[in-house]
Amino acid sequence: MTRQHSNLILIGIITAIVLAAVSLAIFGQKMIAVKFLGDFFLQALRMIVVPLVVLSVTVGITRMGDIRKVGKVGMRTLGYYAMTTALSVCLGIILVSLIAPGVGISIEGVETPAKVVDKLDKGWTDIALSFVNPNIINALAEGDMLPIIVFCLIFGGILTTMGAAGKPLINIIEILNTAIMKFVHLIMWIAPIGIFGLVASRFAEAGTAEELRQTLMGLAKYMGTVLLGLGIHGFLILPLLFWLFTKNNPFKHLLHMSPALLTAWSTASSSATLPLTLDCAQNNARIRPRVAGFVLPIGATINMDGTALYEAVAAIFIAQAFGYELAFTQLLLIFITATLVSIGAAGIPEAGLFMMVIVLAAVGLPPEGIGLILAVDWLLDRFRTAVNVWGDSVGAAVIDNSVGPDDAGEVPEPLPA
Repeated sequence: MTRQHSNLILIGIITAIVLAAVSLAIFGQKMIAVKFLGDFFLQALRMIVVPLVVLSVTVGITRMGDIRKVGKVGMRTLGYYAMTTALSVCLGIILVSLIAPGVGISIEGVETPAKVVDKLDKGWTDIALSFVNPNIINALAEGDMLPIIVFCLIFGGILTTMGAAGKPLINIIEILNTAIMKFVHLIMWIAPIGIFGLVASRFAEAGTAEELRQTLMGLAKYMGTVLLGLGIHGFLILPLLFWLFTKNNPFKHLLHMSPALLTAWSTASSSATLPLTLDCAQNNARIRPRVAGFVLPIGATINMDGTALYEAVAAIFIAQAFGYELAFTQLLLIFITATLVSIGAAGIPEAGLFMMVIVLAAVGLPPEGIGLILAVDWLLDRFRTAVNVWGDSVGAAVIDNSVGPDDAGEVPEPLPA
């Protein structure tokens, strides 16, 4: 999707939100009639989620090259990115649990799904067993996301070890992934219509002025929770990690990376920002090109700190709005799913939207809850993307500092931007 097309869709989404507000002011509860537009959009999202996950996660792994040759530097990179993503998800879960922005919001006419209730008594053994499914075809059909993700991670890793024999299948998967991305682009063209239907009907269903006020207040608290989490992670946790590992001034590094961060905020795409991220890292932050060329493309593919935090907050916010208190094992499922699914999210337009369907499915919540957050998603998307890119650049600096002259030969060849 070109920058121009992305901007057109953004304008369409903002226009749809404004029109929904105007329509509500004029027609009130009659706007419930446009709910089918939002339902159509949600059905389209659900239709594409399984093939999208299968292909994007597999491609995310295969693009790293032979995993047996990742080496010490590669393992440091993967370990560091896994750590920061886990920290961001934990932070999001803690904040949304403490602030509870969804408490008090009424979702009229939507009952807590039986699939959610069924997960209440799940224990540690159930969590372990949820990583696998005895029938992967059945998992694909039912949208059982966790075993699908685990299967694709392992399958993609195996393909990277097969050399020339595995290359034809990797090429086919790349082609299929490109095709499914074009499918995603088509769905995003109807996003403004779907968002109009979801937002207008959702607030029309709020009923009384008091219920509408509570919904809006909850949405404002949700937005504040996400921004607070992103702020803590971006301005406290990541700078602290930068200082601990490099002993340098993190805010000087922030200044060096500011052109890339501003571009990430404006484009809402870490992949589109990657060339500028590489340029700032090498020429401004003086990170060695060989390290930057390897670490940053991997970060743009698998390191989604801001998006993972947002997914955790949004999923629990929706659960709170349904009046359902998630058990610890369900919070753990959200943590695992939000962390794992971020691996293939980089190349997906509006990645947070598609990932949200996956995370909700992991704990059995219906995607209709997404209608609560769509009105502000376009804005939050920019902030979380900026945090994603900032996290990538901090990772590159940390790894560069850890690679001494003796380790220089262990840095894999730079990946293509």
